[in-house]
Amino acid sequence: MENDRFDIKEKEGVSFMTDAIVIVDKETGVNYLYVCRGYGGGLTPLLDAEGKPIVTKWYR
Repeated sequence: MENDRFDIKEKEGVSFMTDAIVIVDKETGVNYLYVCRGYGGGLTPLLDAEGKPIVTKWYR
């Protein structure tokens, strides 16, 4: 089953076996940072200088 709610906005290889991926929720426009290394990873919302989530408005 394909999930159309999330979109990969940007992907960058940080170092060997480590990727940083910016994912956008198409329903809310909120940007998340997913960092994976080997078999582990973590996900967090991207925040602006005021601590508010970064929202890509063209998804809304």
